[in-house]
Amino acid sequence: HHRCTYLNRRGSLRPLPRRVNYELGIMNDELIDKVGNRRCENVLLNKSKAFAIRMIGLYKYLTQRPDSQNREYVLSKQILRSGTSIGANIREAQRAQTTADFLSKLFIAFKEADETAYWLELLHETDYLTEEMFSSLYTDCEEILKLLSSITKSTRQNQQYQ
Repeated sequence: HHRCTYLNRRGSLRPLPRRVNYELGIMNDELIDKVGNRRCENVLLNKSKAFAIRMIGLYKYLTQRPDSQNREYVLSKQILRSGTSIGANIREAQRAQTTADFLSKLFIAFKEADETAYWLELLHETDYLTEEMFSSLYTDCEEILKLLSSITKSTRQNQQYQ
């Protein structure tokens, strides 16, 4: 892996803090790889967007089932809202003006991901989701929670050292 850098507000190329894995992304949207001048892949942003798309698919599945007796409208709207909000807050964090603002947006994303996990559990325990569907979605949700936890911890630690 190459060390990743970012452009600070003055236009200087600065290295990312050592404790932050560059694949997870960080505050500045203008991440640049020293070697090839390519943007570093923001794994968290990509995963959260893919997860939001899966939540939209889940919403369609729950509300447009062929058997109208088994359609679900209340929980499906809750999980659609929380599941798509995760990526929106992560994206908003990329444009944060301060570290405090960045952390605030990521904490909101973390809470939305945790809420989404709760709705997934309810849908599974009430037989709206098969074990296979639940396991796949829940694993993705947990992965996002772990990434968010790691980034917020690293950012807070780096903030203390500055």
